[in-house]
Formats: sequence, structure tokens, C-alpha cells
Amino acid sequence: MGTVAVRLAGARKSYARHGAPVLDGVDLEITAGELLVILGPSGSGKSTLLRIIAGLDRLDGGSIGWGEGGQANPTTGVVFQQPLLMPWLSVRDNVRFGGRFARHRDDLDPGAADALLERFGLAGLADRMPDELSGGQAQRVAVMRAVAVRPRLLLLDEPFSALDPAVRADLQDWLAALVADLGCTTVLVTHDVDEALRLGDRIVLIGHGGRVRAHYARPGTEDERNTLRQSIIERYRDASVTV
Repeated sequence: MGTVAVRLAGARKSYARHGAPVLDGVDLEITAGELLVILGPSGSGKSTLLRIIAGLDRLDGGSIGWGEGGQANPTTGVVFQQPLLMPWLSVRDNVRFGGRFARHRDDLDPGAADALLERFGLAGLADRMPDELSGGQAQRVAVMRAVAVRPRLLLLDEPFSALDPAVRADLQDWLAALVADLGCTTVLVTHDVDEALRLGDRIVLIGHGGRVRAHYARPGTEDERNTLRQSIIERYRDASVTV
């Protein structure tokens, strides 16, 4: 394993004082530069885990560290299930929005917004407002806003789940190419086994009760992929059962 970008040890989280844990003893190391997929059914704690990694929520127990020293919280881009665009800003200015934060200002390429809009085929929408966009267009703008600051850590919470299959496949391929080009560490949350296999350098399956059930490496051949897909689906069914 290469340089560690994020390390969780015994991570625990619950939202009720005496309630069942959302995360229960999660041990996980994320390697710098990899695209890690966190796969699991609804209610398994995968989005909570992403928020913990983003620094948007705190653990109740265990620890999390960023980088080899365990302290440095890197420049991070986050994309949620909803686009969360600023309704008073144009598409172009929404993509540029990250640059308004002092921490990101030095990382922002002034031409990145227009370059990303061009690459997505949305250059003609640059001056439109969010209420003039379709749901798929709005979510693509949200992805561009996150990557425009060239983050060291990119976190995505099912960003393509609302898109039609053809658009989703195109954006999955685009995301994989972009992540490879930027070299940033990426964590994608999904409940879609095929999306996990299409994108992940590594897949972590998390089940109900917030426990890691399995780790999978990217398959080398199509036959290996098909075999792994069936294995993951069987484990996924087990992970969907509340225990």
C-alpha cells in the first residue's frame, strides 16, 4: 500500500444517546491517489462515513487522521446527492464558487470553470441560473464546482444516482479520467454495484450496523469482473440485512 491519505481506526458514530450505532468500529485506510468506492445499502452509514472523512461530522469514538502525520486536513471538494447550487449565481459563478474561500483561492485556475463547462458540453449554459437547469445539468455543475479548486481529496455522495443511464455512464467515464489526470484521492459513495465496479480502484462494502463487511480490488479481466460482481451482489444481500 502507498502513502496513506486518510486513516480511520475504530471509528464509531451514533445519533441517539442509547441508539444503535451508525458506524461501529470502522477501520479503514485510504491510499493517496486511489479512487475508493464505499458501497452499501440505504441506512448502512456510508454517507455518515463520507461526512466524517470530509470533516463535516465528528466521531463519538475511535480516530481519524489525514496524511501520514494524521493531522493535516487537505483541500477537499464535496459533492452531495443534491446539487446545492447557489440560486443567485450563474452556472459559471457556481463553478467558481469554491475560489471565494481563502483556503482554496491559490488552488483555483481562473479558466477552470469555462474549461470544465466546455468539457461537459455545457458551455452554452454558462450564463444560465440554477432554476433554468435540469436536475442532471445541475448535478453536473455541482461536480464541476468541486473539482474546479483541484482538491487533494474529492468526496462524492451518489452524485449520479438521479441521472439517466446514458448520461450516468458518460459522467462516470469522465470522472475516472479527471481523477486520474488530477491525481487526487477520491472517495465515492454508492449503492450501485455496477458503478462501484466501473469506477473503483478498490471497493469497501459496508452493511447495516455500520460495519465493514468486505474489501475488493479492481478485477483485471472481464471474466474476473463478472465473477466479482456476482460475489459482491451475494455479500450485498447479506449486508442489507439488519443484525
